[in-house]
Amino acid sequence: MKRILHLISSLQGNTSYSTKLSKAIVEKVIEKYPGSTVEEVNLVEQEIPHLNPTVLQSMFTPGEQLTPSAKEALRYSDDAVKQLMAADIIVIGAPLYNYTIHTSLKSWIDHVTRAGITFGYGEHGPVGMVTGKKVYVGMSSGGVYSEGPGMQNDFVAPYLKAFLGFLGMTDLTVFRAEGLKVPGLKETALEKGIGSIVID
Repeated sequence: MKRILHLISSLQGNTSYSTKLSKAIVEKVIEKYPGSTVEEVNLVEQEIPHLNPTVLQSMFTPGEQLTPSAKEALRYSDDAVKQLMAADIIVIGAPLYNYTIHTSLKSWIDHVTRAGITFGYGEHGPVGMVTGKKVYVGMSSGGVYSEGPGMQNDFVAPYLKAFLGFLGMTDLTVFRAEGLKVPGLKETALEKGIGSIVID
């Protein structure tokens, strides 16, 4: 039995390919770990606030010195960190928009990046503190970015691998539904993406 956190970051609602792919990943996880629980979070619908000076300053203020307004400014961040820490498996639906992730997912990342809580510094540099978790990414894209000339413009998978790894989530696997706008590929892109899912 696993605790699954499913993050959705698509603007396309129920028609979203990344959401369909990430939901298929969740289903495969549940098949492997019957009885698992799922907490689904639609980051777009939450309208997560971007970082602002008040939130950033509050993140670096010792707890005993936080004012009531500063605590309120950190409320979303605190809740998001608790959700993340409670999960065993994180599944992220991540469409490629303008070569990168949607701002809702970037804002979530900004809010769960907390010095002394989700990462720290050791003798040899940064140390991720969000460990022992598996991350699966369901990525969708209109073009092909896993190979060929498109690879240099993929700032979704490399970024998520790099930054979530920085936080300690180094066990990350990406499944892709790609070529969704390419004739000859789009007809089977989602099916191919779902068929590639293997839960280890």
